[in-house]
Amino acid sequence: MAVVEESAGEAATIAEQIAGLAREKGLTVAVAESLTSGGIASRLGAAPEASSWFTGGVVAYASEVKFTVLGVEPGPVVTAQCAAQMARGVARLTGADLAVAVTGVGGPGPDEGQPAGTVFLAVSSGSEEQVAQHRFDGAPPRVVELATIAALQALSTVLVTI
Repeated sequence: MAVVEESAGEAATIAEQIAGLAREKGLTVAVAESLTSGGIASRLGAAPEASSWFTGGVVAYASEVKFTVLGVEPGPVVTAQCAAQMARGVARLTGADLAVAVTGVGGPGPDEGQPAGTVFLAVSSGSEEQVAQHRFDGAPPRVVELATIAALQALSTVLVTI
């Protein structure tokens, strides 16, 4: 339990940094989540003055929602391409300047030929896109928490460089 509480504190700290950077730079942020099921959005929504910079997000757990709502091309969804398309799709839907998206396999078993703990995340800023693959160890709740933190860190990193 202490590890999850420690991770939650880390996520909250990063979300506060994102809030400060987004406000300072006058940018808006959106999220598209599958594996993390709204965990990233809940962290951002709890950050300071979220209503001024956080436009919202889409939890697209089912593949069909990714295809129909976010404009992801039908096919495998545990891919870098899917994460990038999710980020672009939610930015388009919400009018956000930046978007982060996460898709992957929480476990306990593999999916789409990818082992449990495989996570793809993308940050799209309109003109640039960064996509990363991670492999996290642990039970599904731990993978979800680590994926949430990784997505927040990636978003913070992009905000620093803009």
